[in-house]
Amino acid sequence: MTMSNKSNAQPTAEKFKSKIGGQALIEGIMMLGPTTGAMACRLPDGTIDLETWEENNGKNAPWYKKTPLVRGCCSFVTSLVKGYKYMMKSAEKQLPEDEQEENNTKDGKDKDESSIYDIFMYIGILVGVVMAVGLFVFLPKIIVGFIPDVKEHRILRSVLEGIVKIALFVAYMALVSLMKDIRRQYMYHGAEHKTIACHEAELPLTVENVRKQTRFHKRCGTSFIFLVLLVGIFVMCFVPFTVTWQRIAASLVLLPLVVGISYEFIRLAGNNDNIVTRILSAPGLAMQRITTREPDDSMIEIAIAALKPCIPEDKSEDKW
Repeated sequence: MTMSNKSNAQPTAEKFKSKIGGQALIEGIMMLGPTTGAMACRLPDGTIDLETWEENNGKNAPWYKKTPLVRGCCSFVTSLVKGYKYMMKSAEKQLPEDEQEENNTKDGKDKDESSIYDIFMYIGILVGVVMAVGLFVFLPKIIVGFIPDVKEHRILRSVLEGIVKIALFVAYMALVSLMKDIRRQYMYHGAEHKTIACHEAELPLTVENVRKQTRFHKRCGTSFIFLVLLVGIFVMCFVPFTVTWQRIAASLVLLPLVVGISYEFIRLAGNNDNIVTRILSAPGLAMQRITTREPDDSMIEIAIAALKPCIPEDKSEDKW
């Protein structure tokens, strides 16, 4: 692999805001555009494997992808499902070639096995969601519930629950970043951001141009999760319950609303540059110092390969 050279060049200012977003995978990147999705992976032999598929996120997208509040929940669920699906596919591509051929043969011959794989995929997503809810919804409320002096003060309790939740999130992301494989994913995450920034600056998608761009992006999923945590604090201040299990139940019921509001906030922050949107974006951008790393040139090549098929011919389709 060719390591990128450090450059003192400043990132080029964006000329438009793209709808294209992505996710770091295992030795790869997935990009989702208005009409096309793509996954590019570096195979063990050093070549780039590219898969593309149709998307419907443009002008003809269904109503639930356009309606405020509703579109946030839809985007969140879609990201979970597709992210997990292509994460598993990227992992399969790192298997030895004979094992890949065996899996492909099985997939081609037995549709029932494919259905079983889908079932296990959704079970995996469900387990992940349950663990996240347990860690970031149940645990903070249980911890704060043991503090006697704040049990009856819902606003103070909501703020303390939020602080514990954010502390757990930051600690979790920092701890997993110590793992070698996760560090590489964070480097791919950085490559994804830098490539989208290059595209938004309307520069040719070359390794040299991408390398100069910033790895921080206001419309990142990390920023979205941080906004969900912050909005959750505000929403819970209006919940009158002080019993722990009632507050847990209220959090689960209100989660779609919190996600919907957070998505609208990140759209607002992504479309505007003023003191309010800078404050909204600041925590997520700071968090990206953990969840993104500077990529090497081979990772940038993967990001470029994944992005190019997602750029629509009609530029108006690509405007955020």
